[in-house]
Amino acid sequence: MTYKEAVEYLYNQTPLFQNNGAGAYKEGLFNTYALDEHFDHPHRRYKTIHIAGTNGKGSCSHLIASVLQEAGYKVGLYTSPHLLDFRERIRVNGEMISEDYVVSFIEKERNFFEPLYPSFFEVATAMAFKYFADKNIDVAVVEVGLGGRLDCTNIISPVLSVITNISFDHVALLGNTLQAIAGEKAGIMKSGVPTVIGEYVKSTKTVFEERATEVGCPLTFAKDNRTIKYSRPNKYGGLTFSTNDFGKINCGLGGIYQRKNVNTVLNAIPYLTSVFPDISLDNIAAGFEKVKENTGLMGRWQTIQDCPMVVCDTGHNTGGFKYIVRQLSLQKYKTLRIIIGMVNDKDIDGVLSMLPANAEYYFTQASVARALNHEKLRQKAESHNLKGQSFPTVADAYSCALSESSSNDFIYVGGSTFIVADLLKGTSTL
Repeated sequence: MTYKEAVEYLYNQTPLFQNNGAGAYKEGLFNTYALDEHFDHPHRRYKTIHIAGTNGKGSCSHLIASVLQEAGYKVGLYTSPHLLDFRERIRVNGEMISEDYVVSFIEKERNFFEPLYPSFFEVATAMAFKYFADKNIDVAVVEVGLGGRLDCTNIISPVLSVITNISFDHVALLGNTLQAIAGEKAGIMKSGVPTVIGEYVKSTKTVFEERATEVGCPLTFAKDNRTIKYSRPNKYGGLTFSTNDFGKINCGLGGIYQRKNVNTVLNAIPYLTSVFPDISLDNIAAGFEKVKENTGLMGRWQTIQDCPMVVCDTGHNTGGFKYIVRQLSLQKYKTLRIIIGMVNDKDIDGVLSMLPANAEYYFTQASVARALNHEKLRQKAESHNLKGQSFPTVADAYSCALSESSSNDFIYVGGSTFIVADLLKGTSTL
């Protein structure tokens, strides 16, 4: 079995959420516990940090992992989804899991897990936890796949839990109120384990407080403890922060929404240093500044080229677009061009209603089964006074937008993680 064959096996033999949506979601942890027992509970051999939330959990996961790496710890990082290669999901000190390990794992273990009919994510999580143990790491930063309470990452006993925020996403699976979604994500809160909440509204704060009382865990609301005095864009495409307790920090991630993620992570730092005492102020500064180099993070307000300016972002719901639209309003350009595609189980009208009418639109669809048809998206957009052309592929939309742009135009590409993935695949071959 080659690596390509192994990945195709994972995609085709186990239900993959990006293709099947709710059909790939397996409620309950039966398979997870069976796999965990089979591999002798590998996650118990290293410390873990658990991160949930509707938006921002990927950025927070990578920032925390980068700080720990700078402090000299051997750090596993498990995130999802990937953009270009399955191996992006499983890293140790920024280095992706090897192709050989992926192939060996499937060849050796498929006879055990096939009778369970596991989901793609269940197999990937089991692989990650075992790989981290085999690599003898010190700590793993583990991003929740979906929700929290019934997510298969929720078998870990972390030293710290983080919940970035609550917004409407996956409502068919997690509930159609913010309280219901918060309840699912609060399921990662465990007895005695400190939990940092990034953002809240009154109704979700109550959910978190009740859960903390129920399980008995220390609770910090980062929103109530603003560690940042001010922030500004820097010449490297990131943000520079002046903080109360950590001095000046240059963060390698751009996008104004990162201010909330940075505040969340800085509120988590005191808990981290109590468990990982080697973390210094210099480590924190370097971890933030070199987050992309240390962890391989892509797709967060990422600049593709400068002339015309092309930026992509994986934001894909109303919570994310609230900040993306604000960021677009701050840009300087002759013409704003927006390449957008979405998957069919999102609040499409909610996102479209937020977008600026004074832009040229290029409606498209990603190369995944859940992608909303580009022409249907264009028709929906018309009801929101958004005008433009439609294209069957991201490459076609991007090529047209570039050909119609002048050097001082601004092109934004997003609406879905998978739109960004298709863009990066195309630009990586140019």
